[in-house]
Amino acid sequence: MPTARAETEVSRSVTSTSPASSGLWPATIAGVVAVGAGLAGGELLAVTVDPNASPYVAVGSAVVDHSPTAVREFAINTFGTSDKVALFTGMTFLIVALAAACGVAQRRWPPAGTVVIGLFGLVGAVAALGRPDAVWTYALPSVGTALIAIVVLKVLLGMLPGSASTSDAVPAGSAATTATPDDAADTGPVVGRRFVLTAGGVAALAVVVGVMGRRILADTARTVADRTKLVLPPPRSPAPPVPPSADIAVPGATPFVTSNADFYRIDTALQVPNLTTADWSLRIHGMVDNEIRIGWDELLAMPMTERIVTLTCVSNEVGGDLIGNARWLGVPMSTLLERAGVRPQADMLLSTSSDGWTCGTPVSAVTDGRDALLVVGMNGEPLPLEHGYPVRQVIPGLYGYVSATKWVVDWELTQFSKARAYWTSRGWSALGPIKLASRIDRPDSRSEHPRGDVVIAGTAWAQHTGVRAVDVRIDDGPWLPADLAAQYSTDTWRHWRFTWSATPGEHTVACRAVDADGRAQVEEYASPVPDGATGLDARTYAIT
Repeated sequence: MPTARAETEVSRSVTSTSPASSGLWPATIAGVVAVGAGLAGGELLAVTVDPNASPYVAVGSAVVDHSPTAVREFAINTFGTSDKVALFTGMTFLIVALAAACGVAQRRWPPAGTVVIGLFGLVGAVAALGRPDAVWTYALPSVGTALIAIVVLKVLLGMLPGSASTSDAVPAGSAATTATPDDAADTGPVVGRRFVLTAGGVAALAVVVGVMGRRILADTARTVADRTKLVLPPPRSPAPPVPPSADIAVPGATPFVTSNADFYRIDTALQVPNLTTADWSLRIHGMVDNEIRIGWDELLAMPMTERIVTLTCVSNEVGGDLIGNARWLGVPMSTLLERAGVRPQADMLLSTSSDGWTCGTPVSAVTDGRDALLVVGMNGEPLPLEHGYPVRQVIPGLYGYVSATKWVVDWELTQFSKARAYWTSRGWSALGPIKLASRIDRPDSRSEHPRGDVVIAGTAWAQHTGVRAVDVRIDDGPWLPADLAAQYSTDTWRHWRFTWSATPGEHTVACRAVDADGRAQVEEYASPVPDGATGLDARTYAIT
């Protein structure tokens, strides 16, 4: 008969191998590895279907599309042009947490974990089928993701002590349950060598497969090669040269022309469309006399116009940096509308990106003589991929969400009473004229300076109207006039500077712009929703 000590050891061993009291950490690892393997397989499957069928991209796009306006604005205000990186990072942490929970749930309450994974596979399939131009095969990568994850999870959990494959097959207390020292590595009470090696191998393979699939899906080599060999035609109507007097020439001030690398990017494309000039065409239809389709060669053969125009995002907060000024090359949009013959009843140009994003622009903003361009070049080179290559829109005086469609492939002439675009269907204003605003660019807020002259510099804009004056206020004092750089055009921002005789202490400096019609910018703060922010930019400085 076994001794009391031996009975105690046997009892302790049995207790330690029960699913309820052990194996939870290995189960979390199994869940993460299984879901990671599934997602990796889904990425590779998407290579055979379409980049938009990727479960990761499809779900991320669905999150963007269905996020409340307040959440979207919070993301932009908090993360700025890194909002997409923040989204993917947040999704990754959430997926890891859910995957770990699925592993534990499957270990303790089977088949709860596999059911949850299956449900998330269904969510991915629905999200993929909701992408523009989706066909039934878009669901396959998400279905494959779920199946792979479920199989891997069951295999890994089956290797843990207390599972059906390791304990249920042999009656407890039989001779077969007595582990030798060599067996302990495989059947120990916490985790065995076989589980570690299998989980590690699957994880390594998942990383390789996932990275390979993601690189193939995100491969822009074809588009980059297409852009590299592209030679843009010279403009028939070049932009006037920028006089030195248009730049305020203050160290640290914003350059008059924003480089392509520094130009802000705000859009809903989680994956930049891989569109070449051979792929591109523009269909013009709807309330027109002649439905037409313009190809790349035909577009490039048209007389080109070059203009410097400032673009602004409606999400730009007071003092924000979601604004840029660039040299654009393209064909006047009115030329194409004249060819199609717009019917008098049409008041909206509904433009669509190759990724399905839509934008509603007043027809009057395209036909009233302003430099509304179908753009192919930016700052002397073909459009960067992330800024709409090969073709985008630039329309002075309107926020980007109602004017600046990137990767544009479709124009429908319609009416505001009949159609709503992406952001207007989410509560934003339908027209979106850019509001008069100004900004302090340097010195940085909260910086310290010695008493005496402190040069403050900034920018102001009243697009398609022009800036007449900028005033500066120190603390609660009177408004004082700033010195203005030369105004290049009414469609670009204007630089200003103010020399302040600073006295010791902490001071708040604010600025306001006055447009060409004598209207001062609105001082009362309003958030960007639904038609752009208002308020005064103010900075605090410590004078020593």
